[in-house]
Amino acid sequence: MKWSLNELRQAGSEPIMVNEELDLTSALKKRRPEIISASKVAVQGLFSVDKLGVLGYFKVQVELTLPSTRSLEPTVLPLSFEVTEHYVSYHEHDLSGFEDTDVVIVLDKDILDFDRVIEDNILLQIPMQVLTKAEQQAQSKQMLSGQDWRVVSESQLEQLRKDEKTLDPRLAKLADFFGENQED
Repeated sequence: MKWSLNELRQAGSEPIMVNEELDLTSALKKRRPEIISASKVAVQGLFSVDKLGVLGYFKVQVELTLPSTRSLEPTVLPLSFEVTEHYVSYHEHDLSGFEDTDVVIVLDKDILDFDRVIEDNILLQIPMQVLTKAEQQAQSKQMLSGQDWRVVSESQLEQLRKDEKTLDPRLAKLADFFGENQED
């Protein structure tokens, strides 16, 4: 689906409601060849015109099948997320009215390609690490290790950092030693 910016602006104060089911499998596979399959994408939302441009707000749900980043086994990754973006004309040069946290998309030739917007946001939601359920459960248990090294989870790393900050009580008196004897 494609709309021109003028078409979206003609709606005036009435928002344009979107309730679509998109088949983006081939487009997603073309952009990320490791994607094995994708379900139909359920999109609900709206376009609203405001003084800054056109605001799009959508809820997106899709299931992707990707290879596990550890074993390459096919893994189903359910994605459910919200998108809020502002769309402005490529003639617009003053974007100072937007907050630093606003996502502002400058439309090439003032055409909004809705499928491409949804594709982009789906690809942004794919995590760096995709694990099967068995790998996720095993990750919480023992990780790989070798001589003088081991893989730790983020929670284990956080605990190790806390433990390093705790001073050995046998060395507690030495902590004050340099503070008392320094004379400048």
